Amino acid sequence: MVGFPSREKQGSFCTKGTDMYSTMIFGCGNLIMGDDGFGPAVIQKLTSEYDLPEWVDAVDAMTGIREYLFDYLLSEEGRPEHIIILDAVDFEDRQPGEVFRISSSDIPARKIHDFSLHQFPTVNLLQEIEEYTGIRVTIVAAQAEYIPEEIEEGLSAPMHAAVSEACELISQILSENSQKEVTCDDVRI
Repeated sequence: MVGFPSREKQGSFCTKGTDMYSTMIFGCGNLIMGDDGFGPAVIQKLTSEYDLPEWVDAVDAMTGIREYLFDYLLSEEGRPEHIIILDAVDFEDRQPGEVFRISSSDIPARKIHDFSLHQFPTVNLLQEIEEYTGIRVTIVAAQAEYIPEEIEEGLSAPMHAAVSEACELISQILSENSQKEVTCDDVRI
């Protein structure tokens, strides 16, 4: 298993109760729709091949991330400090399988207009979470090569390679998080 840095050793883990995580990682997508299964595939690899720190939880949100995000927006209890969202996108200027970070304002129009109960959250919801809750939102995206119109399981070769690259990017992000000073309820820990 690949290990990640520990914040506990630095005394900065915020524990308000059981099952509290300062960082939540959500894999978004549909495994039976080709490259759209990128997010869940990354979560599967992270949870099976990496030793995630105890301050991190990784969830295969499939097509239901909005329920989690609405909970964070509406309730102060159980909010993480950082949300990392993994999803396939369709940018015209990117190469298939390319992994990169984007902000909520950079989400492609195709995803922005998908506001249904089974699609990626709208820009407004992500921006409201950042603005009203103080939760940092990082989106790790991968350029899809092919998302079929009908059911077709499996990632394309570029997206399959992107899964490992995304895991390494998540490792880098978690390393950055572990080096930041954390406060809990305005009290330095």
